[in-house]
Amino acid sequence: MEAPILLSSSIPNLFSFFIFFLIVYLIAYFIIFPSWKPKLRPEASSCVISFFHGTPAVFLAVTSLLADPDRNFHSTNTHFQNMVLDYSIAYFLMDLTHYLLFYPSDVLFIGHRLSTLFVLVTCRYMVYHGAYWILVLLIL
Repeated sequence: MEAPILLSSSIPNLFSFFIFFLIVYLIAYFIIFPSWKPKLRPEASSCVISFFHGTPAVFLAVTSLLADPDRNFHSTNTHFQNMVLDYSIAYFLMDLTHYLLFYPSDVLFIGHRLSTLFVLVTCRYMVYHGAYWILVLLIL
């Protein structure tokens, strides 16, 4: 019965992280880049949320991996690893939303976001294992 507890405690994290990335995106779009050409503003805003994801995610991933005493391929995800996965899922959902709104014909990037989300969501919400190796890849 651990799965429902993980799911119910994670949804607020995921929602909060998504709202965080949405706010960062909107600040970039309307405050940081208001004078940029309309074609460049969405891409620049996406780069800003990418920066807000990539840098903290590496530090969070390293910390969560070092804090896990049972580091192996078949270990169950820790709560800290699940939080890092939620952070990354929220980023990829926001970036997917960006591509669907501004670049709906860019099937390569949309496919990349969808496949990455599939792996993250499966690891986080379906099998509750595999975070260790996903976070190692995130660091690289």
